[in-house]
Amino acid sequence: MGAPAVKKAAKAAEGDGAATDSEDEAPLLLAAPALQPINIGDTLPSYTLKNEKDEDVDVATLAAEKGVIFFLVPKADTPGCTQQACGFRDIYPDFTSLNFDVYCLSADKPAAQSKWQTKKNLPYPLLSDPERVLITALGAGEGGKTKRSHFIFEKGGKLVDKKMPVKPVESPKLALEFVKTLTPTEA
Repeated sequence: MGAPAVKKAAKAAEGDGAATDSEDEAPLLLAAPALQPINIGDTLPSYTLKNEKDEDVDVATLAAEKGVIFFLVPKADTPGCTQQACGFRDIYPDFTSLNFDVYCLSADKPAAQSKWQTKKNLPYPLLSDPERVLITALGAGEGGKTKRSHFIFEKGGKLVDKKMPVKPVESPKLALEFVKTLTPTEA
C-alpha cells in the first residue's frame, strides 16, 4: 500500500500528478468563502445561511423591507444564551411594532436550533453559521468561538449599531433602546 502513495508523491513532485492531487484535496479547498469585515455604515452582504428549518436564507434580503437585529450567542440552549434569547422573546413585539425583525445567529446546527426554539417558544428565526463566516465578518468570531453580541441593521441593510461583548440580560434592552432612537415617536 505504501508504494502507490510514494509513486503518487513522486509524480506530484514532477508535476504530472498535480491535477489528481488537487482533486483529492478538493474537500479541503471548498471551505466557505470569507466575507469582508462589516463595520458601522457598511451594508449587509449577500450570504446564504440555513435557518432552524434547514431552509436557505440570504441574509442581504432580510433588511430589504424592515430593519434587522442579529443577536449572536455562543451556544444554543445554554444558560447565558437562553437568558439572552428569552429576553429578545419577551420584548419581541416591541421590535416588530417598530418595523424591526429579530434573528438569533449562532454556529449551532439547524436541528439544535429548532429544538431550542421549540423548548423556549422563541418567536423569531434562528440562523446557523457553522463555519462562522458571517459571525467573523461581523467581528464576533475568534478562535472557533462566537462572542455574545448584537448588531442592528436599518431598513436597506446598513449597519447602524453593534454591541460586543454584551451581557445576556442587557442585550435585548440595549437593542430596543437603540431601535427606539431610530424611530421617531408621534407626540
